[in-house]
Amino acid sequence: MLRTDWTRAEIAEIYNSPVLDLMYRAATVHRQHHDPQEVQVCTLLSVKTGGCPEDCAYCPQAARYHTAVKVHKLMEVSEVLTAAQRAKDTGSTRFCMGAAWREVRDNSDFDKVLDMVQGVNEMGLEVCCTLGMLTESQAQKLKDAGLYAYNHNLDTSEEFYGDIISTRTYDDRLDTLGHARKAGISVCSGGIIGMGESDQDRIGMLHTLATLPQHPESVPVNALVPVEGTPLEDQPRVSVWEMIRMIATARIIMPKAMVRLSAGRVRMNTEEQALCFLAGANSIFAGDKLLTTPNPDGDADQELFQTLNIRPRKAFKDASQPAVVFEQVPV
Repeated sequence: MLRTDWTRAEIAEIYNSPVLDLMYRAATVHRQHHDPQEVQVCTLLSVKTGGCPEDCAYCPQAARYHTAVKVHKLMEVSEVLTAAQRAKDTGSTRFCMGAAWREVRDNSDFDKVLDMVQGVNEMGLEVCCTLGMLTESQAQKLKDAGLYAYNHNLDTSEEFYGDIISTRTYDDRLDTLGHARKAGISVCSGGIIGMGESDQDRIGMLHTLATLPQHPESVPVNALVPVEGTPLEDQPRVSVWEMIRMIATARIIMPKAMVRLSAGRVRMNTEEQALCFLAGANSIFAGDKLLTTPNPDGDADQELFQTLNIRPRKAFKDASQPAVVFEQVPV
């Protein structure tokens, strides 16, 4: 039974249970709601890189930090569609486009993004965007262009959030999720561990997600990849057991969600990734980069799938492909 009335105490009890018991319970729930041999394969492309005015302490794309990230303007529609076709040809069924913006602005760049969305949707891929904050009308325009999902991570708990970001509020993030949901767009929202937060903060973030009026359809669990030049450059690597606790707890309290093993996977060997899949993860990003951080290459993922005898999940398995409501005027 799906619940949106979880208490923090209930979630804490699950999160803190003996790890092998936790994995067993999560694996059982996973098999009740999903095919354990299926994993959703997603590709994430940075369509506009760097120069972001935000101060997210983990992000190398923030303009105020001195990192190796080079600023690139918004890509051309044709370039993005070529990348999307390449992703489809190599097995991805969801294509996510990220832009280093604080918020979407109603201008020619947004019109270009709408064209990108429409073009990728026409390829039969699930189209996802992560563009920063959205208004209701912008969310509706994206939906009308064929957007399937919108990613907007909470990052951490409301209590710890101010230690990581000061340029937008926690409520700003929740508002954007609400705007996407109101437009009928699938919601993708999770967070990052390893930023100096406590277990209670991790539980708090999961509690917020699990008590939304409707669970996110996708929950990314990221391990911080420390980047030189950011305030979190010296943070130690999180262990695989910390990732497993997050993944397994998310699976139990949000049983129908796709739980994505996201950033940090490049540091995991096959055995560690297998444990995460056993604990309930059933989605990954493919491709050699996640926006600006490294990711396992395609050959490594093919070998992983063969070793574990898992296969890519088909696009739109549990939902209809979005219909394009209008044709964008060429820009």
